[in-house]
Amino acid sequence: MKAVRFHEYGDPSVLRYEDVEQPVPGAGQVLIQVAATSFNGVDGNIRAGFMQGPIPVTLPHTPGIDVSGTIAALGEGVTGIQFGDQVVGFLPMVADGAAAEYVVAPAEILAPAPTSISLADAAALPIVGLTAWQALFDHAKLAAGQRVLINGAGGAVGGHAVQLAKNAGAYVIATASPRSIEQVKATGADEVIDHTTTEVAAAVSEPVDVVLNLAPINPAQLAALLTLIRPGGVLVNTTVWMPAPSDEQRGVRGIDLFVRSDATQLSHLVALIDSGELHVDVAQQVPLPELPAVHAQAAAGALPGKTVIVAPTA
Repeated sequence: MKAVRFHEYGDPSVLRYEDVEQPVPGAGQVLIQVAATSFNGVDGNIRAGFMQGPIPVTLPHTPGIDVSGTIAALGEGVTGIQFGDQVVGFLPMVADGAAAEYVVAPAEILAPAPTSISLADAAALPIVGLTAWQALFDHAKLAAGQRVLINGAGGAVGGHAVQLAKNAGAYVIATASPRSIEQVKATGADEVIDHTTTEVAAAVSEPVDVVLNLAPINPAQLAALLTLIRPGGVLVNTTVWMPAPSDEQRGVRGIDLFVRSDATQLSHLVALIDSGELHVDVAQQVPLPELPAVHAQAAAGALPGKTVIVAPTA
């Protein structure tokens, strides 16, 4: 089968489109004929060698943590999934990923794919959807009537977070750059702050219950966001290289989010898509052989938005 792999860490030029042996599912695993994967920032960090401590992959490595596709074979002991089922999943980060024609996956991480969008576009959901869900509900315990500030709402996680927070009955303040302000408004934010022209901490007029930081800001900026949170509130931070600050005197907790695979939560997100309550925004679909160019675009800060990488079809 065809796959994209890197044999050493480095810039996007280390990615090779090549022939590899088709994997065989072991006990508790399934073989997925890949429809698509998607690009996430962590893919570039793993390829560059920045994540060798927390995510120790074996070289050569196939990237692609998100997957959508069709069940092609079942390993021993797998129940509840059948040959031909269409599924989505967040693959184990240390294993070979879905930038290939086929990938093996633990059966328990998979959820039925949404039926209201294309199977390829469904690959844009798992990591970003689960990150938004876990930040807002597992960690921040967001509830109806609360106020939430989503800093960096113009990206894929932010788009899901705004929608999920609005669906939960929260008042949503979002920050974005000029190129994504209209998109963030369309997802339902009650207020949108242009962070390129306005100091965010000065623009929020009333305290918030929750801050979700998705932006690569500096420690002083993150500390300023902490001051916007009412006593007893929560700051959830996804920029893992910078620990979330807390304010013990006011009972404000800082939480660093490390997203985890969760098939139950993923199934719930799929249901929200199929009911029309959650929209998946895909900026472009790119053929698998062009994945190195996607990594290069991302490294240059030039990706137009959420990018889905489509596997070859037989």
